[in-house]
Amino acid sequence: MPSPKARNTGGRSGSVPATATAAAGGNGRYEFMSLSRTPAHLLQRQGSDPTSARLRASESPTRRRGSGSSNASTSSTGGQQLPEEDCMRLNPSMIGIALSSLLAVDLWLSKRLGVCACEDSSWGNVRPLMKLVEISGHGIPWLIGTVYCLYKSDSAAGQEVMLNLLMALVLDMLLVGVVKAVVRRRRPAHNRMDMFASFSVDRYSFPSGHATRAAMCARFLLAHLVLAAPLRVLVLLWAAFVGLSRVLLGRHNVTDVAFGFFMGYCQYNLVEALWLSPGVLQSMMGQLE
Repeated sequence: MPSPKARNTGGRSGSVPATATAAAGGNGRYEFMSLSRTPAHLLQRQGSDPTSARLRASESPTRRRGSGSSNASTSSTGGQQLPEEDCMRLNPSMIGIALSSLLAVDLWLSKRLGVCACEDSSWGNVRPLMKLVEISGHGIPWLIGTVYCLYKSDSAAGQEVMLNLLMALVLDMLLVGVVKAVVRRRRPAHNRMDMFASFSVDRYSFPSGHATRAAMCARFLLAHLVLAAPLRVLVLLWAAFVGLSRVLLGRHNVTDVAFGFFMGYCQYNLVEALWLSPGVLQSMMGQLE
């Protein structure tokens, strides 16, 4: 029979006897649980299952909140957060999505329009005609023709126009070569590298040098040569057909040609700003003599 002293001692301690007895285990140690941290429903069930009560008390919302905050502080101080680049990849911007979609449409449309890429294509029999159009927009024939016209010209006005056209062609080649070397976009996979007089930068696709040259020369001829209406229409059709032939032959993507037309249109404004006057022409011709 337990003595009253033992009962009074257990009541004054404020501990839970059943829990202390279950926690004693085999090592003889007692573990006491604070009543302020133990939920009421666990106190009611301590008599039946003290071990589960102690485990549930350890999983209380207070402990969970504490562990969550400690994990957050550990992750923030431990440097295990995702890098900013990875966060940007996980959350792409609308501009990136639009550019990716435009690139996919560009590649698909360019492949569908490359009907003259090789002899066994759907329009393979038109390939020789497309290659003639390609040569008509090449830089070497234009340079040779401009130098010949400059040499044969008798008037100062004609020499001035031809000299500025020669400067425009050289400027076009330099600018296109620089942009191609910087962008380094490969040509379409269905292209055959059998172009007329190609150079090292011609293995790149962006922008189309034929398109820039066609747009610039078309503006130059329409502005400085007196042409009849049918010839003016013919010049515009030639420029458009040169750009279309680049896609039909599989040489370029659609965006390469579109940007080439825009670049050639803007290059003419630069040529007008750098226009060589007759005085400069006379001094240059005097030095050549």
